[in-house]
Amino acid sequence: MKKIFQKSFIKKCVKSLRFRIFIIVLLVGVIPIFMLKNGILQNFEEQSVRQRGSLVQNQCVNIANQLGSSDYIEKKQSEVIENELNQLANLYSGRIVIVNPQFMIVKDTYGVDENKTTLSREVIRCFQGEESPSLSGSGGFIEMTIPIKNPSTQEIKGVMIVSTPTGDIEESRDALGDQVLVLQIGIVFVIFGIAFYTSRMLVRPFSQVTRSLEEMKDGFLEEDISILDYTETELLSAAYNGMLKRMKTLDDSRQEFVSNVSHELKTPITSMKVLADSLLMQENVPVELYKEFMGDIAEEIDRENKIINDLLSLVKMDRKAADVNIQETSINDLLELILKRLRPIAAKRDIELVLERFKPVKAEVDETKLTLALSNLVENAIKYNREEGWVHISLNSDHKYFYVKVEDSGIGIPEEAQEHIFERFYRVDKSHSREIGGTGLGLAITRNAILMHRGAIRVYSKEGEGTTFTVRIPLVYTE
Repeated sequence: MKKIFQKSFIKKCVKSLRFRIFIIVLLVGVIPIFMLKNGILQNFEEQSVRQRGSLVQNQCVNIANQLGSSDYIEKKQSEVIENELNQLANLYSGRIVIVNPQFMIVKDTYGVDENKTTLSREVIRCFQGEESPSLSGSGGFIEMTIPIKNPSTQEIKGVMIVSTPTGDIEESRDALGDQVLVLQIGIVFVIFGIAFYTSRMLVRPFSQVTRSLEEMKDGFLEEDISILDYTETELLSAAYNGMLKRMKTLDDSRQEFVSNVSHELKTPITSMKVLADSLLMQENVPVELYKEFMGDIAEEIDRENKIINDLLSLVKMDRKAADVNIQETSINDLLELILKRLRPIAAKRDIELVLERFKPVKAEVDETKLTLALSNLVENAIKYNREEGWVHISLNSDHKYFYVKVEDSGIGIPEEAQEHIFERFYRVDKSHSREIGGTGLGLAITRNAILMHRGAIRVYSKEGEGTTFTVRIPLVYTE
C-alpha cells in the first residue's frame, strides 16, 4: 500500500506544472555552474602549464646560448654553466640533460644517465633542424627540447632536454576546485530558492482558475474571472468566461426548451380533457355536438402527434454526423418531389408555386434530412402567405456550392423577430401559428439539417412584404 501511494505521489508530482517549472529553472541554473567549474579549472591548469613552460623555456634558451658560445659540450669544464644548470634544475625540481651530436648524454643533473646514448624522437627532430623548441605538458610533466647552436655558424652543437613536474600546479587546481565547490553549493541553494519561488509565482494564476472551476460545482459563477498576471492567463480567462457564457446560454436554452416542450405537450392534452369532461358531464348528448367534440379531440390528437414527430426529428438532427446517410442526389428531382407533395396545400389557397432551375445540380447530401429542411421552408412560405399569393423557388450552383432560394409574397417577419426564428418553439405570431397548426420547431429542424450538411441559411424579410430564405450547401460533403 505504501509503495502504491509513493508511486501515485511521484506520478502526480511529475505531471505537476509547478514541479516541471521548478525542475527546469533548477537545471537551467545549476548545469551551467558545473560546466563553468570544469571550464575554470581546465583553463587555470592550461594557463599555469603554459606560463611555467614559457618561463622555463626562456631561462633554458639563455643557458643554451651560453653553451653554444662555449666548448662545454666538448670538454665540460665550465663551473659557471654547471652551477646554472644545477640551480635551474633545483629551482623547478626538474631535470636537465645535455646531448651531443653523437646522441651521447654529456650532462645529467640527476647524475644517472651520463655517457649513455639516447635516440628519442624529440632529440632526433631537434638535431634535424626544428625551428622552435618543442613543448609537451602531458603526463604530469612539462618536457621540452631546446637546440644548442653555434652563434656564428648556427650549427647545432647539441640538444638540451628539460623536464619539470606539474604537481604544484595540480595542487593549486585542486585547492581552487574546493573553493569553487563551496561557491557552487551556495549558488545552488540560491537557485533552489529562486526556482521554488518562480514556480510558485508562475502557477499561482492557474490555481485561481482551479478554484473558480471548483466553485462551479454548486452552480454558475455570478461574476467573470479576471486573471491578468500574464498574457496566457489573460487569454485563458477570456476563453473561460466565453465558455461560461455559452454554458449559461445553453443551460437557459435547455430550461426554456423543457418548459416549452412541457407546455406544448400539455396544451392539447388539456384541451382533450376539457372536451371529454364536457361530454361526460352531459346526458343524452346530441349526435351533432358529440361529432363536433370528437372532431376537436381528433384535431388535438393530430396536433400532439405533429409536435412529437417534430421533436423526434429534432433529436435526430442533434445526433452526430455518423448518423448522416450521404449519397449523391439530384437536387432538381428532390425539389420537384417536394413541390409535388405541397401543390395540393397551395392550391387550397390559390397560391402559385414556381420552380426556377438554372442548371442540373447533383450533390452529396442526406436526401431524407434535406427534404425535410426544404419542405419546411416551402410549407411555411405557403402557410404564412396571403390568399392568391406566390412562392418562388430557385436552384443554382457554382463550382463549390449549390444555392436554394425560397421567396414568398406573405406577411413577412418583423425585424426584431428575425434573429429568433430559428430557436425552438419560437413563434412570431402565436395566435396565427396555432390557427394554422405550427409547432415552432420547423425552422429549428431546417437549420440543424443544413448545418449538418456544413451549409448556411439566411433570412431577409420585411413585415407585410414577404420573406426570402437563402440556403447554401457544399456540393461535396466533408466530415
